Amino acid sequence: MGGGRRMIVGGNWKCNLTKAKAMDLVEQLNGLDCGDVEVVVAPVFLHLTAVQAQLKRAVSVAAQNCSFAGMGAYTGDVSAEHLANLEVPWVILGHSERRSHFREDDAMLATKLQHALDAGLRVIFCVGEQKEERERGETNAVVRRQLEGVAKLLDPTRVVVAYEPVWAIGTGLVATPAQAQETHKAIRSWLAQAVSPETAEAMRIQYGGSV
Repeated sequence: MGGGRRMIVGGNWKCNLTKAKAMDLVEQLNGLDCGDVEVVVAPVFLHLTAVQAQLKRAVSVAAQNCSFAGMGAYTGDVSAEHLANLEVPWVILGHSERRSHFREDDAMLATKLQHALDAGLRVIFCVGEQKEERERGETNAVVRRQLEGVAKLLDPTRVVVAYEPVWAIGTGLVATPAQAQETHKAIRSWLAQAVSPETAEAMRIQYGGSV
């Protein structure tokens, strides 16, 4: 990976696996030699502490989401402060399924990102376009829009950008390496102009679609 950036690989388990099956997967992960690659897995909320307790130090855990607010009268939510209190180091924000199914817009995600960073969490922040947007040639414009509201929060020591083309998640379609790299390049170019060249150079950008 260029610029001295440490490679990172993340596994989002989504709303899958019983606790027993999650523990089976943890056992497999503990047998891996991760080398210098940072590995992060995101089980469901109910399994976070159990998975974290059994994982070797080479693999970290992430929550799949957190609230837009702190602790309080928010039934069904989990705050960034709760995650920090449990020493969960990472949280995923902006996943396409949260954007589409739960109507999380750019403004809400900016608020969530601020809360997560204020609580001391590290964040995998997801961006990506729908199939129709790619077909209209709007990929870069969509990704820029999703990042503009959080530009001042994009600290490369605490945030990873995950480019996840929505049309290549569970659809049977797959983005080519060239398509992913083209968008990664566009994100890095935007970061250099909108934030700083140093941020653009240091930011880790993942591909988050099917392979």
